[in-house]
Amino acid sequence: MRVYNFSAGPSILPEEVLRQVQSEMLDYGGTGMSVTEMSHRGKTFVEINDEAEAGLRELMNIGDDYYVLFLQGGASMQFEAIPLNMLGKNNKADYLVTGNFAQKAYKEGQKYGDLKAAASSKDANFTYIPKTTRESFRPDAAYVHIAQNNTIFGTRFTAATMPDVGDIPLVSDMSSNILSEVMDVNKYAVIYAGAQKNIAPAGVTVVIAKKSIVDDPANCLPYCPTMLKWKTQADEKSLYNTPPCFSIYVANLVFKYLKAFGGVTAMQKQNEYKAGLLYDFLDQSKLFKTAVNKVDRSIMNIPFVTGDEELDNKFVKEASKNALVTLKGHKLVGGMRASIYNAMPVDGVKALVEFMKKFECENK
Repeated sequence: MRVYNFSAGPSILPEEVLRQVQSEMLDYGGTGMSVTEMSHRGKTFVEINDEAEAGLRELMNIGDDYYVLFLQGGASMQFEAIPLNMLGKNNKADYLVTGNFAQKAYKEGQKYGDLKAAASSKDANFTYIPKTTRESFRPDAAYVHIAQNNTIFGTRFTAATMPDVGDIPLVSDMSSNILSEVMDVNKYAVIYAGAQKNIAPAGVTVVIAKKSIVDDPANCLPYCPTMLKWKTQADEKSLYNTPPCFSIYVANLVFKYLKAFGGVTAMQKQNEYKAGLLYDFLDQSKLFKTAVNKVDRSIMNIPFVTGDEELDNKFVKEASKNALVTLKGHKLVGGMRASIYNAMPVDGVKALVEFMKKFECENK
């Protein structure tokens, strides 16, 4: 029996995609072998890789002035790759510290240059997005870094809080919200995202980077390792070394699934509806609550608590018995967290809300 999996990542994938993977596991496209067995330089896999890039470009309306790279190492490796690829001309950058991963990115980047925390919401346990002005950032910064969606604490940047950086290149970690809502890629110099939430199994990381940045060798620090240099992979269409072939193959299927669904616009509409169902219940509940500032709420990751640790544990245990799994909150927040990524069906969120109603009635 399939359960409703609310894991923050690795997370739920579309069932029809998993079934296609299952059907092709032993024989992909009449080749007589699995994608996991074929050469990454062979014609078949090169076609898969090219299709995946084209699919993501179409879904996100990515222009020819950007590279699309499929890399290894997770988004966390990009915490170091970003400064290594961008601090060559001006060794300073500004970061908005709005959660655990934004904080980690800031800490890693400090190894390589003059980094400044332009704003932070740590004072309130990252439950809001700090507002900034253009004056919040150093005009000669090489880039400004944000984490677009806060996986652990449940906040996100919206149009009202997006930083005004002027001509400074904007870099965004979109690991937990890529493809969940329409984004204007042209506003960013670099977008990066681990795939294991909205795209594919863990293993591949997407980097979307302006060619003008990648192609200028002066932007790269001289000691940047070959494998962390974006130019290395851009020149080889992400095939410089053996890539995470299986994850790229699944990503290609997910891109096709999303296109058939109606694209990112249609998915955003469904995601907002799903999140609304859960937030509407939380806002009227007498037992459950969320500490996140209302205007900054994520539509992907929704943390909530009862205020009683024993009751929280009881909820997680009983929910699991009702096929609602992986609801335990992150250790930095406690309580519960429902991650309702693209592949989470509306019925899954409705089932969660109905169980929460029942639990509240039984635990007054």
